[in-house]
Amino acid sequence: MGALPRIAVAVVTMGNRPVALEALLESVAKQDHVPARIVIVGNGCRLPEFAAGLALPGEVTAIDVEENLGCPGGRNVALARLREFGDVDVVVELDDDGLLVDAGVLRRVGELFAAEPQLGIVGFRIADENGETQRRHVPRIGSSDPMRGGYVTGFLGGGHALRTAMLGQIGDWPAEFFFAHEETDLAWRAIDAGWRIRYAPELLLQHPKTSPARHAIYYRVNARNRVWLVRRRLPLPLVPVHLGVWTLITLLRVRSAAGLRAWFGGFVEGVRESAGERRPMRWRTVWRLTRLGRPPVI
Repeated sequence: MGALPRIAVAVVTMGNRPVALEALLESVAKQDHVPARIVIVGNGCRLPEFAAGLALPGEVTAIDVEENLGCPGGRNVALARLREFGDVDVVVELDDDGLLVDAGVLRRVGELFAAEPQLGIVGFRIADENGETQRRHVPRIGSSDPMRGGYVTGFLGGGHALRTAMLGQIGDWPAEFFFAHEETDLAWRAIDAGWRIRYAPELLLQHPKTSPARHAIYYRVNARNRVWLVRRRLPLPLVPVHLGVWTLITLLRVRSAAGLRAWFGGFVEGVRESAGERRPMRWRTVWRLTRLGRPPVI
């Protein structure tokens, strides 16, 4: 194994979790492998002076963005600035209410990327303060064991690491998604380009237990973005299959009339509005996803 890659940490915040954000940054400062850079994006908010108060390691850059660009848009702001610096090999992106409990997380991230040149994405394990991982945070179908690592077809937005060379090839986050399914869009593009995604449960991000439906726009953007996702990335014959399966799943899962109305409204929005550039994955990528346990029709 050669030298560890140069690592940056990027955090996007809306400024509504100052205590949690400070705790996260303190946990980054305690890492035994010092990040070369830390970028903090105020997504529609002004940031306080973090560097002076916390004595953060490496070069710290704070960026204020006038409007909330959503999760993927805010992350792209951080990536663009890091690209300007041009001295980082891996970007670790963390939710602003997460916490790195182990001081060796960044070192282990570096070791994983150094050992495998085709590794493009590493996903962290997400667990609450009691060590419990929600089923939806296990990146496999039919497996509830959060400690089973290995190659997967997706990753969690709350804690992950991205190789900058991969991003240079496949592009950044789909900013227009704002929130929901942006990780799948990036994962499918990465796998289609020949990169691997590894779920590494030893990389723990402590994060409060949450429900995605806590967001008022959840049902609408979830439906809209799913339509956009498959219109952009799936071979044409699979588009109606995927959307048909997920319409049925939604009818079985969503109990509230308001939720269903919002979901179908978002579905129609996704059909009517532009999904952006269509770059469908190759059929061999469909087969690869299927072999890894997540066929792209479910």
